[in-house]
Amino acid sequence: MRYACGINGAETFNAAVDLACQAEEAGWDGFFLPDGISIGTYPLFDPWVVMGAIAARTKRIRFGTMITPVSRRRPWKLARECVTVDQLSAGRLILAVGMGAAADDGGFTKVGEATDLKVRAKRVDEGLEILNGLWKGKPYSFSGEHYRVDNMVMVPRPVHKPRIPIWVVGVWDKPKSMHRALDWDGIIPQKFRDWHPLSADDIRKVRDYVAKHRQGKGPFEIICGGSTGGKKSKRASEIVRPFIDAGATWWVEPDPSLERIRQGPPI
Repeated sequence: MRYACGINGAETFNAAVDLACQAEEAGWDGFFLPDGISIGTYPLFDPWVVMGAIAARTKRIRFGTMITPVSRRRPWKLARECVTVDQLSAGRLILAVGMGAAADDGGFTKVGEATDLKVRAKRVDEGLEILNGLWKGKPYSFSGEHYRVDNMVMVPRPVHKPRIPIWVVGVWDKPKSMHRALDWDGIIPQKFRDWHPLSADDIRKVRDYVAKHRQGKGPFEIICGGSTGGKKSKRASEIVRPFIDAGATWWVEPDPSLERIRQGPPI
């Protein structure tokens, strides 16, 4: 199991970067930022600029977005942003993606972005295909319902091989959503219209589903998470251990305090 902090934001740009540095020093394996344009009056900074600063000030910790709504982004612009941060960090970027919620989605619907579920799903599928194609560094073309690429070459290629890891939100247990995630490098399982964290028993079922439907496709991450309290304690390890036994590979601690970050991972 690897352990990450997932922050909702920070009061200042430098504070967000400092939290990542504190997390690395305390022994956390990952650090994740939101990717939105507006969360009410809460301070929010462009995660790609923040991650550039994190990459320059850290050496080991992996980091990324949680999550990037691919349906609301131009895939070629996202591809370039990812490669830039991946190069700057020597291959430490993780891209966690989803469709973007129809409401309460970081401000995208306030500027007229698509809310139709089928449209968002199709844009994610096409967007991910374009990311993967452009990252190969060879002439690439794509013609889809929403996007078109005509013989584009994007260099340099990512440092991380075979590609920058892509983790995809998968709705348990909706087959179409689950299979979208299984095509990539990791799953962030969620329940349909239920934002409560999945239980260890749920994660075990996800693990079994992955084993059955993703045979022979290489390593695959199962991401879960939840709060282990305000301080590192025996209780924290007791919360996490059932998820380890269930097959989860990453634990994301949601919006931990600076004190909790400094105490390090739960185990």
